[in-house]
Amino acid sequence: MTEFLPFLPGFLAAYAILVLAASSPGPAVAMLLGIGLSHGRGPAMMATWGIATGSVILNVGTLIGVGLLLSQAAWAMTILRLIGAAYLLWLAWGAFRRAADPREVKPADVPRLSGPRYFAMGFLLQVTNPKAIVFWLAIAAVGATEGGGALVISAFVLGAFLISFACHGAWALLLSSSPIRAAYGRARRWIEGVLGVFFTAAALRLATERG
Repeated sequence: MTEFLPFLPGFLAAYAILVLAASSPGPAVAMLLGIGLSHGRGPAMMATWGIATGSVILNVGTLIGVGLLLSQAAWAMTILRLIGAAYLLWLAWGAFRRAADPREVKPADVPRLSGPRYFAMGFLLQVTNPKAIVFWLAIAAVGATEGGGALVISAFVLGAFLISFACHGAWALLLSSSPIRAAYGRARRWIEGVLGVFFTAAALRLATERG
């Protein structure tokens, strides 16, 4: 354990940034809201696994320099922004389609996907989000693992995964609870419409921003 003590301040600084970012509402939370309310807690938790796994991929990528490469290559960032925007538009289309359905929807009436599909939804949302790449570059700039070996880096990545999963998992559990699901049944069109607008605005911002 003593070998980790010199890295503890950097770990704490990096994890503090991660907790704030993962706890703040954003595209991932909006997606968990849609899945949790219309499909239930299990699918929302599967999507949470995908989000946390995507965070690990970005984390490892920045540690080995991929994030730095993307930040310097304008064409790579442009392609990544367009992929992320397209995926957000797909999520917006699904939300608008649900908002336009005049029927009262109960959880059993909503077509369910397989577990890996929900996992993939969370994973793709995370790894195609340039904002997440910039965030992990900021985490890398803290230098939490600088000078550390494989054990230190592995411990840092594991801790980051657990924090991401815990924060997003808390959102998934909250947003799939029975009282909130009942409220969703009464205000489904408005909620899905707001989600659609949110995803559309996020997609347009990604597609049009510079640098």
